[in-house]
Amino acid sequence: MSLGTLITVAPTGAEHAKADVPQLPVTLEELVSTAQSCEQVGAAMIHVHIRGEDAKPSLDLGRLKATVEALRSETSLVVQLSTGGSVHDPEADRLRVLEAMPDSASCTMGTVNFGDDVFMNRWEFIVSLHKGMQERSIVPEYEIFDIGQLASLKRLLDQHGLPAGGHVHVDFVMGVPGGMPGDAATLVAAVNALPDGATFSATGIGRTTLPVMFTALGAGGHLRVGMEDTISYSRGVPVRDNAQLVARAAGLSKIAQRPALTPDEARKLLGVHI
Repeated sequence: MSLGTLITVAPTGAEHAKADVPQLPVTLEELVSTAQSCEQVGAAMIHVHIRGEDAKPSLDLGRLKATVEALRSETSLVVQLSTGGSVHDPEADRLRVLEAMPDSASCTMGTVNFGDDVFMNRWEFIVSLHKGMQERSIVPEYEIFDIGQLASLKRLLDQHGLPAGGHVHVDFVMGVPGGMPGDAATLVAAVNALPDGATFSATGIGRTTLPVMFTALGAGGHLRVGMEDTISYSRGVPVRDNAQLVARAAGLSKIAQRPALTPDEARKLLGVHI
């Protein structure tokens, strides 16, 4: 069990519209300001989706590079880019994300129904992401939407070797309609199926946020929170900003006697080059 808690903030995502959620950070300036405020209250890593001029999801390489540069300049956070984009983005664009050279990037380990859509992740694409990160010394975070995807992760590691940095870290994304439920029993089963030596974070979507958070802390895991995953702080109460969610996670981590890790401690845990 880790003596501290890695808190990742996922501030934007690709699902919510700015018109519906005005406090959602979509411009570079909003994203940097959000990152700074979240770092101040306990975040060590930021999981980044970007938006275009129209505030819609984008994988524009120039914008991605500018985002990585700005976050590195204005914060100490580990910068992780999403290679998932939105469910409609082509594979070539998702692979091109690695050219922005973040510290870390997501690698989703299988196809999953995502509400009414399908989040497609073919085996060949997963292998290309894994190898692309190895070649660029980018540390992956393996996103797991269903327990069976852990078998795919073990297959990937057996066939293509350890990731850049040498350490396996996964994020269980729980509560997505079509994926694994966000409850304690499922998270415990998933933890028991992890590769030897792996660490994990857990994300509860929507109303599963708190059950997943409490269970992850009790199981020695780490946390991802943010407005990508929930826009409600409690029943009927909208989230004020991402820092509010990070502060709650940091407070619970302290109560669990596993206080929030600093960005440098997170780099050491994940194998990110300092």
